[in-house]
Amino acid sequence: MEEMHTIQWFPGHMTKTKRKIEAQLKLIDAVAVLLDARIPYASCNPDLRSIINNKPRLVVLNKCDMAEAAETRRWIAKLKEQGVTAIALDCKTGSGLKNFVPAVKTVLADKIQAWQAKGMKGRTIKVMVVGIPNVGKSSFINRLAGQSRAKVEDRPGVTRGNQWFTVGKGFDLLDTPGVLWPKFDDKAVGEKLAYIGSVKDDVLDTEHLAGRLLEYLRDHFPQALCERYKLVPEDIAAAQGYTILEQIGKNRGMLVAGGAIHTERAAMTVLDEFRSATLGRMTLDRVEACHAFKI
Repeated sequence: MEEMHTIQWFPGHMTKTKRKIEAQLKLIDAVAVLLDARIPYASCNPDLRSIINNKPRLVVLNKCDMAEAAETRRWIAKLKEQGVTAIALDCKTGSGLKNFVPAVKTVLADKIQAWQAKGMKGRTIKVMVVGIPNVGKSSFINRLAGQSRAKVEDRPGVTRGNQWFTVGKGFDLLDTPGVLWPKFDDKAVGEKLAYIGSVKDDVLDTEHLAGRLLEYLRDHFPQALCERYKLVPEDIAAAQGYTILEQIGKNRGMLVAGGAIHTERAAMTVLDEFRSATLGRMTLDRVEACHAFKI
């Protein structure tokens, strides 16, 4: 299957969001950068470094329950080598969430000490939460706040304005809409973002996207792929993605009038089951393959 054309999806509101983030940086003490633990490299907006500038930062590897635990630990170690504090958590279950506030206080230790020296003990800590669409920012804030206050939907582009939330005594979070960047120079990055749902499906050819994902899974996670969809390893070893998609549709009985395979339905099934980790825990960005990563 040929590579997808370079994926582009940069609605006008994202340009406004970048301006708002830059304007409000002076109001906050630190930035929490949410990344998807399955694709830490691909889900890191390269524009963030220039936007955040020299603000203290904390990296949150969200959805860690969907990623391989050992690989997530390697990512945390890599970031530590760069002098960046990182934690892993799953905002749906709340796993690891208790580590967030202590981690922020560690990142801001010098500032907090300076505030206390000036008699500002208990000063409210203000943290901006940034990340790409659909990385889980609103779910993360809702978990911290203990109630559904930030709008949450499993699709990109839901949060449209910056909102402040008090999530504990002396601790405020600023939620921001997800921001992509205008052009994905690396086609593999664009594809991975589409795999996890950070690019709207309605601007993509879902059958082609699912086929590309199946080729990736064929090469990197063949056992999980074959077990889930009752495929024979030898039959798919050199098969193109669309051929694998057709076989999955056939195995699942996804047929239309006349007996043709409903490949569109099969494609959405594959994408949905990958995104929900029904196929198992998978990390697509390996540390050793992402030498250029820096935040």
